[in-house]
Amino acid sequence: MSTGSQTIAWSQMESPIGTLTLALSRKGLCHLTFNRPNAPLAGLTVWFNQWYRNPRLERNDRELEPVVKQLDEYFNKERFHFELPLDFCGTPFQKLVWKELTNIPYGEVRSYKDVAQAIGAPKAVRAIGGANNKNPISIIVPCHRVIGANGSLVGYGGGLHIKEYLLTLEGWLKQESL
Repeated sequence: MSTGSQTIAWSQMESPIGTLTLALSRKGLCHLTFNRPNAPLAGLTVWFNQWYRNPRLERNDRELEPVVKQLDEYFNKERFHFELPLDFCGTPFQKLVWKELTNIPYGEVRSYKDVAQAIGAPKAVRAIGGANNKNPISIIVPCHRVIGANGSLVGYGGGLHIKEYLLTLEGWLKQESL
């Protein structure tokens, strides 16, 4: 847990996959949540209280402009790698998995087994799935690029339709239109 009281800036943006809620600590982007246009902080307060001491959530669209800009570029196929400071809040194992996910290149995928082997824990395939499920910085930490060993699109916090959209956007899945 971070020490001391901290202001967490948050904002929202519209995207092709719906409303995204973004949150930024003093260390970097710490949260990206899907589809909460009318209650953006519902459920997030509990999460922030788990990882930050006395967090103060304040809307600050200006501070999150760099994140919004990079996400807009991503959705417009103008950005293939994010260059943002990240503040991972999770267990040491989750942080290890999330850091590894950032190494999966745009337009490529890895299986859960591939990720487990890459972090030196080849028997932790199910735990990789659990860490993916808890990823608080979706898209930028590309858990959507992790698929089943047989090539199937399994599990995604935002819904499989969003995972399919993102993999199609990146060119890994081929469809006639997005």
